[in-house]
Amino acid sequence: MMPTDVNVDFDLNSYLATKGADVEAALDQSLAVVYPEVIYESMRYSVMAGGKRLRPILCLATCELVGGTSAQAMPTACALEMVHTMSLIHDDLPAMDNDDYRRGQLTNHKVYGDDVAILAGDALLAYAFEFIADRTEDVPATAVLDVIRRLGHAVGAAGLVGGQIVDLASEGKPDTSIETLNFIHIHKTAALLEVSVVSGAVLAGADNDTIERLSRYAQNIGLAFQIVDDVLDVTSTQEELGKSIGKDIQAQKATYPSIWGLDESRKKADDLIQAAKEELEPFGPLKRPLVAIADFITARTH
Repeated sequence: MMPTDVNVDFDLNSYLATKGADVEAALDQSLAVVYPEVIYESMRYSVMAGGKRLRPILCLATCELVGGTSAQAMPTACALEMVHTMSLIHDDLPAMDNDDYRRGQLTNHKVYGDDVAILAGDALLAYAFEFIADRTEDVPATAVLDVIRRLGHAVGAAGLVGGQIVDLASEGKPDTSIETLNFIHIHKTAALLEVSVVSGAVLAGADNDTIERLSRYAQNIGLAFQIVDDVLDVTSTQEELGKSIGKDIQAQKATYPSIWGLDESRKKADDLIQAAKEELEPFGPLKRPLVAIADFITARTH
């Protein structure tokens, strides 16, 4: 079990604010508006719309955990947010989840139209890989290539896209099994969180045992994150979440609360977070951000 005092002197809010501001500044500098302006404006509209910046912060935290620096990981951290934003833009489209609000503002296609939104997502995905290759410094080329490979795997048919396909196929099927639901979210949600955690460690030169331990940590927090998302979709308001709520119920999608109920879903999320924290036991004080982020996932209200 984790010692209960591991984060006594650690202020997660301050850590998230500081790292988030660093990521925000780097993202702002990464995307200039040039001709044809509309595509860059659309990309910036969604990338700069705020959010928790959890994926890039996880990347920075694990890089520092293993002995690297924020500077080594920042290009990849920005790329992860670009890829995550792409997935949100496309997920919100009428052909997918047909959502009107994201991060407290109108979704990209509601402002720029479906055509531009699709292309903005495409452009962000392509630019993310270019950005890692072009901007990463003081890291061996083999490590950069490994990060690019891992990110491609996490986003494609073996990861995010595969999860989304099964998610779409499960609409209107409230009797979807827990195995199918887990497949959806291990691929659609946890895969990108996992590569966020692992990529920071790879950039810092982590050994295979460390990478595998951090992978298990990330898989656990990723699934817990989705369970909490499903719970919040039932218990929160649109103002609290900054996005449309109740969409899963309307689409007759299976969710963790629909299978387990709210109380059991919360318990399962807590168990996953505990398992995630246990993977961090061998690390020293630098593990505190990762421990605190794990706890934050089940405590969050939006």
